[in-house]
Amino acid sequence: MTRKGVDYAIITLKGMAMGAADVVPGVSGGTIAFISGIYEELISSINTINLGLWKTLRKAGFKPFWKQLNGNFLVALFAGIFISVLSLAKFLSWLLENEPILLWSFFFGLVLASIFLVGKEIKKWNLVSIAVLILGAGIAYFITTLPPSENVDSLPYLFLSGALAVCAMILPGISGAFILVLLGSYKTILDGVHERDIQLVAVVAFGAVFGLLSFARLLKWMFKNYKNTTLALLTGFILGSLNKIWPWKKVLESKIFGDKTITIDAQNILPHQFEGNPQLLPAILLAILGFSLIFMLERIASKNKRNY
Repeated sequence: MTRKGVDYAIITLKGMAMGAADVVPGVSGGTIAFISGIYEELISSINTINLGLWKTLRKAGFKPFWKQLNGNFLVALFAGIFISVLSLAKFLSWLLENEPILLWSFFFGLVLASIFLVGKEIKKWNLVSIAVLILGAGIAYFITTLPPSENVDSLPYLFLSGALAVCAMILPGISGAFILVLLGSYKTILDGVHERDIQLVAVVAFGAVFGLLSFARLLKWMFKNYKNTTLALLTGFILGSLNKIWPWKKVLESKIFGDKTITIDAQNILPHQFEGNPQLLPAILLAILGFSLIFMLERIASKNKRNY
């Protein structure tokens, strides 16, 4: 695959979309990677990071090393993620606090469309595929209903938290930020970043790297040997996550973590049951926009594939 500068610019934009999704507890950057057509390449590229890669660097030099790593792709993608986190995090947090219905409506339409898109990739529907889809939906739904743990600051536990959160981030449908809330590590990590606790941040970062490299290998193996079943499982994960991002909720409990307010327990309700302005018309329009955007991205991705 020969890419031009404009192709890497598009990959950076996809990375920005992933970063924006990961900022919002309840939405997964993995979902964005999947619907934008870069999921399997991302998993494959991460899997090149092993001892063989460093042997290539030592024996053949930097150019073969960079090519084996698919370095241009990874740099373009992660640059987009970091740009998004640094530039959009504040804006998305403001929307989450001040216009939650409109933000969740957009994401609801986006994620709903991705169910059809990922499900379309399943080549053969049978009892196993259907059972795995239902299992994935059940697991994701169950995760969204779990109560959070109390705040924990044990370093081994934080290492594990980093590993599990990054696994969730690359799984479509499951939010890494939400996993940290469930594990009781969100506030500890947020405080550590604000207070520049190098030891704590390093432990979480090493956990994230360990989880990413380990889990990416499992995902690559699953795609290689059980692609149909894996796609059914991921479709189920996305379907089950819709419970978390339903726009109209009655908040039962929330907590403030630093400058963020996270809803801990909420009940999904119908728009007419919402106390205050349900913003029904703009919410529906934004959901339709999110839904349509996915199919536009899919059409662009399909066109790019045909051009290579």
